[in-house]
Amino acid sequence: MREGRAAALILNVHVQPRAGNTAYAGHYGERIKIRLQAPPVSGAANRALIQWLASEFDVPASAIQLLSGKTGRDKRLAVVHPRRFPPWFCDPRD
Repeated sequence: MREGRAAALILNVHVQPRAGNTAYAGHYGERIKIRLQAPPVSGAANRALIQWLASEFDVPASAIQLLSGKTGRDKRLAVVHPRRFPPWFCDPRD
């Protein structure tokens, strides 16, 4: 990595909107599956996903960047300088 560039964790995520609650839900193929309580209307699900990931990785929402998948269930996101790694991310058994 070149000096001065931000260190980012890239996540490949599959979301399930309109779920009962927002939570990690295992894997969907090689993607991390996340259930979102928010509906996929007017960007609400994307905002909920970004807020949830920001909380999970202990970063401000501005440190989460949606790289692809704005209107689909499969998304690619960057988490810039994560301060914490949630248990679901670190558990090799899942």
